[in-house]
Amino acid sequence: MTTMRAVQVVDYHQNLQLTELPVPEITGPFDVIVRIGGAGVCRTDLHILEGQWSEKSGVALPYTIGHENAGWVDAIGTAVTNVQVGDKVIVHPLITCGLCRACRAGDDVHCENSQFPGIDTHGGYAEYLKTSARSVVRISDSLEPADVAALADAGLTAYHAAAKAARTLRPADQCVVIGAGGLGHIGIQVLTALTASTLIVVDRNPAALELATSLGADHTVVASADGSHVDRVLELTGGQGARAVIDFVGEGGSTAEGIRMLRRAGDFYVVGYGENIDVPTIDIISTEINLIGNLVGSYTDLTELMELAARGLVTLHTVTYALDDFQSAIDDLDAGRVRGRAILIP
Repeated sequence: MTTMRAVQVVDYHQNLQLTELPVPEITGPFDVIVRIGGAGVCRTDLHILEGQWSEKSGVALPYTIGHENAGWVDAIGTAVTNVQVGDKVIVHPLITCGLCRACRAGDDVHCENSQFPGIDTHGGYAEYLKTSARSVVRISDSLEPADVAALADAGLTAYHAAAKAARTLRPADQCVVIGAGGLGHIGIQVLTALTASTLIVVDRNPAALELATSLGADHTVVASADGSHVDRVLELTGGQGARAVIDFVGEGGSTAEGIRMLRRAGDFYVVGYGENIDVPTIDIISTEINLIGNLVGSYTDLTELMELAARGLVTLHTVTYALDDFQSAIDDLDAGRVRGRAILIP
């Protein structure tokens, strides 16, 4: 039996462990085995180790982590026609059924029968990943798996939220992005590509704001402990607040501050997570603001994001690590040392 290296969660509140496992095999007609060319290291992986997902996922330990994956098709089931062995692909994070109401509506992120490799089944911190024909998107010859792997989740999540916001943003509107890090720097590029509204980016890191400016931000605001950045955003929006606020942070008080940056009937997009939202209901009804959750995105979202990537309109800022050096990647992400996205390469 052929084996591969894989990085697994052995228990919560413990370090990941590198182990040898059998290479996954084709067992069904629509199965696809992908040889991993890059696996993104996501803050959700830190939250998994903290046990935040244990009850929600119900996954049996140990299991292989990693939900941002790209590589080359290594084997296919007998009914697979959309890809061939050797094709370069990015992997949609969900394995979906295609038959339920959500899948039929193209809203496959809410599939009633989905599996989520890296969350509730084996993921891509490994040399090979088993997925399905419905999950693989062929990518342009100009793109490399390691360069786009994190677009499978971080990029897809950022695209999903930014595309939703872009449907209502007009050229005279303002949109605030909180956080210009791993997800935020992708969201900024998507918004620049999809809407002509004024883009205001808030981050506590001046280097991240420099990157935001280079990617198309119209204004940048340094987040400060005294909350004065909220006043600066209101000043930039003529005292009215922004039509949309996309919060890629979701902790450290960003939600309360973000909601204060909204104009009446504005939309607050929750992307990052970690804290609770506490808003008096009278404030919600009196201003008619909307609080909108965002969970990755659909297969169609991913194909559209790959179009932007192929045209050079969305690029990832990445730091690469060898698969064996997974602990350094985790530690660097946890300590805030990663600018952009960390990628493991087998």
